[in-house]
Formats: sequence, structure tokens, C-alpha cells
Amino acid sequence: MSSAFPNPPADNWQPGFESIGTALHETTFVVVDLETTGASPKDGNGITEIGAAKIRGGQVIEEFGSFINPGISLPDYITELTGITDAMLFDAPKIESVLPSLFEFFESPEKVILVAHNSPFDMGFLKAAASKCKIPWPGHQVVDTVRLARLVIERSEIFNYKLSTLSEFFQTPTPPTHRALDDVKTTVDVLHRLLERAAGFDVLTSQDLINFMKRLPENKRPKF
Repeated sequence: MSSAFPNPPADNWQPGFESIGTALHETTFVVVDLETTGASPKDGNGITEIGAAKIRGGQVIEEFGSFINPGISLPDYITELTGITDAMLFDAPKIESVLPSLFEFFESPEKVILVAHNSPFDMGFLKAAASKCKIPWPGHQVVDTVRLARLVIERSEIFNYKLSTLSEFFQTPTPPTHRALDDVKTTVDVLHRLLERAAGFDVLTSQDLINFMKRLPENKRPKF
């Protein structure tokens, strides 16, 4: 599939002098991925695995990974999907033990931007865990690579915006496997390629990126 920059659409996006921020190659991102017992924390589901990578300047500078004992048995379909079993989680720490270390890994919201593929899923589980553990949510800016992909890859170029599809589209070295650190590595590669495309829209700093993420994708814009 083609990976040439699409032409920037004629809308109201344009970076200005107010879009001051850290250059993207100097910005620290923390890419996060979770495996869970189900689709929503509201249904009593919990986290089974956390993976995270801190990146800057196109390089991974630190990684974080841990199994989590969710306190419930895994559904068969989750084991089939991820390869994670109850036996693998039996001696794993509870989320109460891991979450403080994860938030310490994140550093402060002033220093890093969080990244996740389909971020409402991951952030929803992490916020639910923080509430359960009575730990304040740190309030980082979050970049969703699904949304970013919708903004820089035209729908005519790609079948959908799943991580596996983007991995194939960009021919990333690590394909997603439904395991946290593997999927983090895929998301890191996808993020870098998406930021290359975003440069075609003059997205050059962290503040440019945050402002750019507020745009509507092409297929959501009103027709005149």
C-alpha cells in the first residue's frame, strides 16, 4: 500500500505562533498497552498485563512490563486470544502493587505525553484501577494512534485503522500479538510513521500535535 503523504485538507488547521511546544524529536512519549479480562472495567473486568515504553528521538529509552493478578478467572476466549492463562497470573502482583510503579514510570504530565492505540480502552481501565486504588489520576495529555491515523491516512488508502492493519500498512518489524509489550513495540513503530506523515501538516512540536488531534477526520467534516 502507498505510504506517501496525503495532501493536507483545506480546513481551519494551521499551526501558529501560539503553537509553541517541545520539538517532536525532543518530546518524551510513553506508549502504553494493556491486556484485560474483558472489554470494560464497568463489568468487573480487570487488567492482566501492562506494557509501556518510554521513547524520545525515535529511540526506546526505557521499558515497563508486568503481569497482573486480576482476582478473577480468565474467560476461555481471552486465553485463546492472548495466550495468557490463570496459571501465569497466579503469583503475579495485584494492581494495587503495580499501579504506583507504573505512574512513577509515566513521570509528570509536564514531562511526557501518553500514547495508546484506541486509548479510551486503556485509559478507561487505568482510570478505573486508579479509582479502586484511591490514587489520583495524573492527567497526562494522551495521543490516540487510532485517531491520529484517521487524520493522516485517507480512508481510501487503508481498509481500517486496527493496529494489525497499520502494522501491515507500515510493515513494522514487530507485528501485534495481543501481548502488552509486543503491542507496545508495534505501536511505537506506528506512532513514528504517523508522526512522519503529520509533519506533512506542519505538525512539528508537541503543542502542534495536541492541537492537531482536535481536528475532525476527513469523513466527519460537514459538507458544504
